[in-house]
Amino acid sequence: MTMHTRPPALLPAHASFATSGVRWVKHWNEHLFSFAIERPTSFRFRSGEFVMIGLMDGDRPLMRAYSIASPAWSDELEFLSIKVPDGPLTSRLQAIRPDDHVYLGKKPTGTLVSDALLPGKRLFLLSTGTGLAPFLSIARDPDIYERFAQIVLVHSVRRVSDLAFHDELTAQLASDPLVQEQALLQFHYVPTVTREPFRTTGRIGELVANGWLFKAPVAGERELNPETDRVMLCGSTAMIRDFARMLEGRGFIEGSNAAPGHYVIERAFVG
Repeated sequence: MTMHTRPPALLPAHASFATSGVRWVKHWNEHLFSFAIERPTSFRFRSGEFVMIGLMDGDRPLMRAYSIASPAWSDELEFLSIKVPDGPLTSRLQAIRPDDHVYLGKKPTGTLVSDALLPGKRLFLLSTGTGLAPFLSIARDPDIYERFAQIVLVHSVRRVSDLAFHDELTAQLASDPLVQEQALLQFHYVPTVTREPFRTTGRIGELVANGWLFKAPVAGERELNPETDRVMLCGSTAMIRDFARMLEGRGFIEGSNAAPGHYVIERAFVG
């Protein structure tokens, strides 16, 4: 049988954006996919930041903000995206293939970075859905293991198939050459599913309230303490606002690049 493949979808040069080739695409399920693009040699970012990604829409680029899922040392830029059938960008972005081109913004930015946090002992990375992306970057950055004794990554999703990177995270990043030794001792992954049977079920707030989040192998207090704990939040607006309210009620202060604090959110996505 003859296979018909289309040629790579290229883009015209643009003064405001770089063009970058797609290296690979992975579809996790009908709702979720990952892709990686070439990293320009001049592109610099801090683990946890986001950048604009886009395609041509008529006579102009259509751009959206995407958190970078790869660590700052990687030679490729990785992203995690939902699939929105009628979405102006994602409806087309989900169809990209290796060697296609996408537009890449030239100025990454963001507040989900370790520089925005005060020193502490435990770092809790709390995410829902594609909010996992910046924490994939942070968890694979050797610097974070020098700053914190424990890194606890919580990923809450509706369906088991939405647990992107589950196998790699369950293996404590054992295949990652730069952090595998530290991660084996310091990294803890807590996946939870809200609408299907799974070994851990319930929303992140429930896991904090009932103490499940602090069970072994996580060491230390069975609650969040601003004296020792730091928190990053990324995901649904409702989760972030509820958690920020709860954290501030416990004495946590929101941090920023200019004034580090006890917890941070990505305000560009929340408003």
